[in-house]
Amino acid sequence: MADLDGSWSVKRTGGILPPLFGVRKEISGRRGETRVGAVVSLPFDVDGLYLRYRGPFSAFVDELRPSRDGYSGRALFRNREYGRFEMTRDG
Repeated sequence: MADLDGSWSVKRTGGILPPLFGVRKEISGRRGETRVGAVVSLPFDVDGLYLRYRGPFSAFVDELRPSRDGYSGRALFRNREYGRFEMTRDG
């Protein structure tokens, strides 16, 4: 999804997510990754407005909705919401 391509800053807006300082999403075509600092990278597949994590994190999905400044998101674990966040394009 071309609208999602690029580099995004992530900010927690609710739920049990910790503060998301230094969290970013890098998306290119049908693949992307959530980066936490310089060390942790969690790969995901882009499925429309769903970011489906791979490997041992496959029970996690980020559901996105377009917003005025980028996207608002719901963090899901086995289809149950545990947090909310906003993504804004870097630049």
